[in-house]
Amino acid sequence: MLDTVTLRVSFGVVALTMLMLFYLVTFRSTRSAYCAWWCAALSLFLAGSAAYLLDGTDLQGIFNPLGNALLVGGTASVWAGTRAVTGQRVRSIVLGVPVVLTLVASALDDPTTNVWSGAPVFLSMMTLMLALSSVELWRAAPRGVELRLRERTYAPILRAMAVMAGMLAVFYAGRTIAFVAVGQDGLLFEAVFGTEVTTLVTTVMLATVSFSMTSLSHVDDTLDLRARATHDGLTGLLNRTEFLRLAATKWRSVQHGQVRGSVVLADLDHFKHINDQYGHAAGDYALQTFAAACRGVVRSTDLVGRYGGEEFVLFLDGARPEHARLVASKINERLRSTLVPDGMSLPTVSYGVACADAGRGLDETIELADAALYEAKTLGRDRVVLAGTGVRDREAG
Repeated sequence: MLDTVTLRVSFGVVALTMLMLFYLVTFRSTRSAYCAWWCAALSLFLAGSAAYLLDGTDLQGIFNPLGNALLVGGTASVWAGTRAVTGQRVRSIVLGVPVVLTLVASALDDPTTNVWSGAPVFLSMMTLMLALSSVELWRAAPRGVELRLRERTYAPILRAMAVMAGMLAVFYAGRTIAFVAVGQDGLLFEAVFGTEVTTLVTTVMLATVSFSMTSLSHVDDTLDLRARATHDGLTGLLNRTEFLRLAATKWRSVQHGQVRGSVVLADLDHFKHINDQYGHAAGDYALQTFAAACRGVVRSTDLVGRYGGEEFVLFLDGARPEHARLVASKINERLRSTLVPDGMSLPTVSYGVACADAGRGLDETIELADAALYEAKTLGRDRVVLAGTGVRDREAG
């Protein structure tokens, strides 16, 4: 069997390798908070393991308590990282409490001669931090059937990490109980929970969690790239290409008579005047405000996209033209209730609406909505025109 020093050196080599790979390959590409915390955890685990190498020397009294504190700091960083996955934060003082408690307990337990100085507190803090990490990861894993792609991809990774952290927490809980019950020289503690076994278990955990964290980061990168390819960068709505692709999918149901709906083209009135009078930043604000109003009104089954410039397109699934007119009215209500910078006024909006029909293709329906929008502009703007019905509201709200 390998001796303790060899195992600790091997653990340090693994931790250093994981840290370098994770930092260079994963953290530098994402700069995410959970990646930063995992880098901190690996660094602390590496430093703590290095501190233990001085056990048996004249410096043991200093570095043995320091090693305990560094390892607890590493598990505290793991907990902070698990909270960062869901955008939560941990106050520095909360992270510092278990570290300080461990350091003080170890320093007061004759560390110059006792390599297990402060062990009950050290082992308890390790158990607590790992258990909190497991609970946080399990809570972060989303459940249900109607989940977004990011959540569905996250879920199995987070659950696997939660189980892993939970198993390690149970191991450290057993280690704590065994140490208190029989001491470090007891056969049970030495055979099942000794330094050699713990080092091997922790090494496997480091490697596995590092790959899991890398998988999470890869999911983020992949989905972010997908979002950039399918969504408008300014408004966050679908871009024209993606809207047409998704609308074409829905249109196949229309052609089979299963689904009906309405296509709405919306255009911000006198948008050039906003840019000329208040600047392009104000124009961007107007576009973003209209996009936010659309998102606040439409349902999850509807599609909303930026069609080009100041023009937007909506497909209201299953909605008749009369309902589309009501949607336009609600969007306008949200626009009017939006606070704007001093001196600036949001533009009014013109709408053209065309009904989806099994006898028409998507392109033809969009052309009808565009013709209705042109008529709304011709009639004085700030109104809804329903294609082919002769209905022309003076105002959409």
